[in-house]
Amino acid sequence: MKRVLFIFCYLLLSFGTYAQAGRKTLSFNADWRYHIGDVNDASAAEFDDRGWKQVVLPQAWNEDEAFAKAIHDLSANIVWYRKKFRVPKGITSDKVFLEFEGIRFGGEFYLNGKFIGRHENGVMAAGFDLSDLIDRDRENILAIRIDNSWNYREKATNSTYQWNDKNFNANYGGIPKNVWIHFASKIYQTLPLYSNLKTTGVYVYAKNMNIPKKTLDLFVSSEVKNETDKSSLVNFVAEVRNADGKLVKTFSKKFNLPANQTQQLTMNSALNQVNFWSWGYGYLYTVTTKILRDNKIIDAVQTKTGFRKTAFKNGMVYLNDQVLMMKGYAQRTSNEWPAVGLSVAPWLSDFSNGLMVKSNANLVRWMHVTPWKQDVESCDRVGLMQMLPAGDAEKDTQGRHWEQRTELMRDAIIYYRNNPSVLLYECGNESISEEHMAEMKAIRDQYDPAGGRAIGSREMLDSKLAEYGGEMLYINKSARHPMIATEYMRDEALRKYWDELSYPFHKDGEGPLYKGVDASDYNRNQDSYVVEAVHRWWEYWKMRPGTGDRVNSGGVNIIFSDSNTHFRGKENYRRSGEVDAMRIPKDAYYAHQVMWGGWIAPDPKGLHLVGHWNYASGTQKDVLVVSAADRVELSVNGKIQGEAQKLYDFLFRFPAIDFEAGVLTAKSFTKGGKLLNKKELRTAGEPYKIRLTAQHGENGLFADGNDMVLAEVEVLDKNGVRCPLASNRIDFNFDGPMDWRGGIAQGSDNYILARSIPVEAGINRVLLRTQYDKSGRVILKATSNGLLSDSIIWTVQPIKTMENYFVKESAENLPSLLERGPSPKKPTLVQLKKSLKIRTAIAGANQAKAGQSYDDNELSDWVNDGQLGTAWITYILQEKSDINEIDLKLNNFRSRSYPLQVFVDDKLVFDGNTDITLGYCTLSFPRTKGERVTIKLKNAPFTAKENNQVEMGGKKLDDGVSRNDANAKGTLSIIETDIHQVLVH
Repeated sequence: MKRVLFIFCYLLLSFGTYAQAGRKTLSFNADWRYHIGDVNDASAAEFDDRGWKQVVLPQAWNEDEAFAKAIHDLSANIVWYRKKFRVPKGITSDKVFLEFEGIRFGGEFYLNGKFIGRHENGVMAAGFDLSDLIDRDRENILAIRIDNSWNYREKATNSTYQWNDKNFNANYGGIPKNVWIHFASKIYQTLPLYSNLKTTGVYVYAKNMNIPKKTLDLFVSSEVKNETDKSSLVNFVAEVRNADGKLVKTFSKKFNLPANQTQQLTMNSALNQVNFWSWGYGYLYTVTTKILRDNKIIDAVQTKTGFRKTAFKNGMVYLNDQVLMMKGYAQRTSNEWPAVGLSVAPWLSDFSNGLMVKSNANLVRWMHVTPWKQDVESCDRVGLMQMLPAGDAEKDTQGRHWEQRTELMRDAIIYYRNNPSVLLYECGNESISEEHMAEMKAIRDQYDPAGGRAIGSREMLDSKLAEYGGEMLYINKSARHPMIATEYMRDEALRKYWDELSYPFHKDGEGPLYKGVDASDYNRNQDSYVVEAVHRWWEYWKMRPGTGDRVNSGGVNIIFSDSNTHFRGKENYRRSGEVDAMRIPKDAYYAHQVMWGGWIAPDPKGLHLVGHWNYASGTQKDVLVVSAADRVELSVNGKIQGEAQKLYDFLFRFPAIDFEAGVLTAKSFTKGGKLLNKKELRTAGEPYKIRLTAQHGENGLFADGNDMVLAEVEVLDKNGVRCPLASNRIDFNFDGPMDWRGGIAQGSDNYILARSIPVEAGINRVLLRTQYDKSGRVILKATSNGLLSDSIIWTVQPIKTMENYFVKESAENLPSLLERGPSPKKPTLVQLKKSLKIRTAIAGANQAKAGQSYDDNELSDWVNDGQLGTAWITYILQEKSDINEIDLKLNNFRSRSYPLQVFVDDKLVFDGNTDITLGYCTLSFPRTKGERVTIKLKNAPFTAKENNQVEMGGKKLDDGVSRNDANAKGTLSIIETDIHQVLVH
């Protein structure tokens, strides 16, 4: 008894960030039991569940299938969960709340046999008030019936959910996210859990931010309930601590709380010497809001947040007064790992999301559904901006489906409005009506009016209400709200395939058809994947901020990590990632790191030498170098090779280089010849030994049943150089209190959960997970026939437990990524081009629509009548100017080439065929002074490349204004025209 009392007192002193006087929040993840399949009477308190499986959350019941099965084959079923618990003595428990960060998909909840509520959207968090139902003197039984059917229907309406989709929303069923229990007094600050509780919690925001002076006005607003029968005079206190934990501000205000009422308490104060949150600079403050009565704390809530200044205007995004081009990844919201799904340790979320930042991404667009709390908070720490969706599929909708989307958006905004990394709310993965946009905007304005977040949707090219837009795959420009491509480059490549000249000799594009269409783009090797990655980003880069009044604000590449979602290549999972499923980088990862190195202009020191240098004697190889420099030099064993072909600004190709064992070196230089960077590839010898390394969270490794170790295995030669062609099978053995989750490789069931797994390109990784309340030493050994073995040792730390409650220390004290430093003081926007204003236009036909070719609306165009003689349009500028460039968006831009002539005041300045692009082609010509610019179709346009891009259902993607003019011999269709004067810098 004395030992139990000692442990209890120790816990009360050790709850850390989860403990404040008057309120305790503990993990409710331990000691659950579950059963797959529906069971009669499983909700009853007296039901015997001793034969059920035990589980520690978060954990999907079908996690073993992650990457072993294709998304549409992931198991769905009814699964029952049960947990027994007591209310701890000595903890204030007037109010008891459960917080579920999310379940999949619909759940019915019972306490002591009584139905207490339902949660059905399969995405967002939900809360339950147990205060009047719980037995404080006896054991309580919580039972949940969860149905993760693909066709789950809302009980009240019989409606399906639009986002419960077999293409993109991986079905990791049950309770794959954390569960918390909150104990509070009858006067308390509410939780931000609108689902079921209808409460909004604390809202922290800033106004009047002055970046140079490092000042702001800090506002704190908290929804407070007084559930006593007496009014109460309280002191509302806010304490602000910086990232080092130092108290930097305290302010307070007195309020009278009427009996049995809810009140919004709001106050503000100036804050000085502010460290503003920024890209790659996850600087966070802790704001503690307290309710004091008679100088005693009766409730306290900690809010982790950061402060940043935003604007969305002139077609650009501004962060802390500086323009930045948005670049990053459209990542599946599941963000999953093999044999684990989404339920990874907190540090592993930081590891994965931090890798995006280290590739110089500044934005992640979570796809289709709201991410879970752990990923959102992780992005705060690593400094990665987020485009946050609610839930949808591929189109606008009506009726109950639309209502579900607005409800989910409301809940997500309330839950995440204090997270500084959330910059954009996404209303849909397709355009929505202006009426629906107004509804969503009203929700944002009601619940997050001061958060500095734009709300929009995919497309919304002509919307007057959306605050950002941008198509999938294609490039848009605007002088109004920013246009950000919501996903581009669908190509896929397995990491193990280097090129056609080295093992395993994958011929580029080799693989099955997709929907009856050539699928070469979905079966690339790493070399061609890099080329495509550079090419596609370059098209956005050409239209970047600073290239006129109408600009593109960037885009996100689909996806970051290989995903257990829909696929178009020959594997049963999506391989579009710049890293594989274990987050091992492909060459394209480093290509993006080079191209994305700055806020707009990249760091010229960026350099990556693609591939490896291990070939058969007599091999000739095109060597690729990705660089942001002006010039690159290549040498083999010190011998300078020929000149490079420079492609797409960032790619240098050295053709037909003779392989010679030794050292391949790339050096980058300025125009003046100054050395900027140097990279080498060395020829490896024969495989000789194994090297094991392992990592876990910097805050420790804890026995909470969810913490993890990521172990990396490499095959090296005698000199310690990784063997890039090695595919040796590695046999793993371990001893200690952890569970094996393994890794992934090409083969049967993708080697999921296998204890023997091959390296691919000389490297692989495996995961191990801690067991609940079991600490101690772990040793991992790796052996392989013919190689020297290796082993490593680590220790699992104990956790603070009491019965089935514990402190989740693995989620505490996680460090922020601060490597990039604060936002730059020097302006990032350099004006490279001057837009020349068009006063009017005269067209060969359809004069009434001539203005639609320069109206800043990419859903409209001007087109002639199909006759070659009328296929011209003349733009009259507002003033006579020097002209030397035109950007054109032509209909069928991805497939058709137009033979064009351009005249400036009747002088022919351009005569040639337009390129096929993702949107805009650029016509460059010598600087010519004039005020009339004529664009004329010289000959019939022709199909330069088949538009084979298809949706999941086999529908070809549009590339412009829908019109059946493919066979018209004299049709000129212009969606947008931008006439420029290129400025000299």
